[in-house]
Amino acid sequence: MNITHDNDFNPYTLINIKNRNGMKLSENLTLAECCKSATAIKNGIDNTPHGDHLDNLFNTAQQIFQPIRDHFGVPIKVTSGYRSEALNAKIGGSKTSQHSKGEALDIDADIYGGITNKQIFDFVKDNLEFDQLIWEFGTDNEPNWVHVSIKHFGEQRKQILRASRVRGKVHYSNY
Repeated sequence: MNITHDNDFNPYTLINIKNRNGMKLSENLTLAECCKSATAIKNGIDNTPHGDHLDNLFNTAQQIFQPIRDHFGVPIKVTSGYRSEALNAKIGGSKTSQHSKGEALDIDADIYGGITNKQIFDFVKDNLEFDQLIWEFGTDNEPNWVHVSIKHFGEQRKQILRASRVRGKVHYSNY
């Protein structure tokens, strides 16, 4: 891999992001997996993180994804990771979305099987440091996916929420 230093990067971030398909954020998670978006591809949106966003994404992979992967020992799918501001706007995401900072992942165990989304949710809740943990839709027994975020710097809110639809709009309540 060619290593470059770009002024847009923090001093300790030395990578060539043009080779993101092979770049690992953790032992079992690549940058490509965290940035891939059908909406970005379809609309020609650059969804490459830079600087602090890339550092945050690395931290999220190390502090959230990899401990989950190590604990369960099975593949886990990231269905939404980093979202550039343009991509986030295109999909109607929150203007304060932690996805746009590289601080959040949506994880879905159903893609590969072997564990459930509830198991992931419970593991994060009981064992990991996090800022926000959201039981995303689904049933009382199983979320459709799990949203989890962690701030790279600052105090974690340890906020645990449940997302549901109320009259067609997303509603968040305490878990």
